[in-house]
Amino acid sequence: MRTRFVLLLIALFIVAGCTSNPQTEKTRYTESFFDTFDTLVQVVAYTDSEDEFDRYMELIHARFLELHKLYNIYLSYDGINNIKTINDNAGIKPVQVEREIIDLILYSKDMYARTGETTNIAMGPVLRIWHYYRSEAELDPANAMLPPMADLREAAEHTDIDQVIVDAENNTVYLPDSRMSLDVGAVAKGFATELVALEMEAAGMNSAVLSPGGNIRTIGKPLDGVREKWGIGIQNPSASIVSDEEEKLLDVVFVQEAAVVSSGDYQRYYVVNGQVLHHIIDPVTLMPGEYYRALTVVADDAALADFLSTALFLLPFEESLVLANSFDNVDVYWVFHDGRVEITDGMKNMLRSYGVSNELEQ
Repeated sequence: MRTRFVLLLIALFIVAGCTSNPQTEKTRYTESFFDTFDTLVQVVAYTDSEDEFDRYMELIHARFLELHKLYNIYLSYDGINNIKTINDNAGIKPVQVEREIIDLILYSKDMYARTGETTNIAMGPVLRIWHYYRSEAELDPANAMLPPMADLREAAEHTDIDQVIVDAENNTVYLPDSRMSLDVGAVAKGFATELVALEMEAAGMNSAVLSPGGNIRTIGKPLDGVREKWGIGIQNPSASIVSDEEEKLLDVVFVQEAAVVSSGDYQRYYVVNGQVLHHIIDPVTLMPGEYYRALTVVADDAALADFLSTALFLLPFEESLVLANSFDNVDVYWVFHDGRVEITDGMKNMLRSYGVSNELEQ
């Protein structure tokens, strides 16, 4: 399903900026679809014609559909070996898969080691339990329950990422433990977005924003003759659905050729006896992370920003800051439960609250 949209309003907001009337270099088009990665994928682009934009949209939609099927952990597709196929064959046999899956898994294993083992794509057994209890709570909120800790601990015995055996030469993946399963939710959307962005740039797209569910990746700058950068709004996790647009934003970050990804406790959650139980699960406590309401990562790469948005969320601030600073060209905006905000030094050069503008210098 694809739909035309005039305005983007999502977990992160694309801010239109100046509305003066200089001569426009290219025309702005927007479109969206809702049949991949269980989220609304929105695209804004400046092109010479609507036909050109439509050609790019056909490529973008087709590629997201393909990657959605490959990275799916819930559904099988005729003629496709995907992540679910790997999980279904745990303890049985290696599964030959497409290179996009091999690359995703190898990337995730490498990032697991580089980020202090906080984000583990082999956490499937634990996350499946949490998914079940969250789904049940959505159907019957009054009887929502916590998963039994004994069940979570038993499931955690089957989450050793070193037991994810990848044969990169033969493009096979094998889970020797029959109770193992992969859950790539912390990285797949960003990884796919980065692949699509690079492929669209290679195809000639030079001014666009791709936004699958708020995992924003910008290409170039807005070619409207007015703005030098894209303005991406950082959502206020405490804003209500009836808040006006400014109340929904904590700040605006201005970027070119970058990814902006947020994680927070306000996105997917349920409530038990007043306790908010969100979807970002700490591999140590096996409970939702408690350090922040939200955080936003700005990086050159959408896969990196997506992965780090989870890893940084699950670390206390001092450790989270050290990890963020260990990567080049990564900046972070942390929002604490009391409303306090912390940012990396580089973020000051991007934020509206620090006087940064997206308009062309005169």
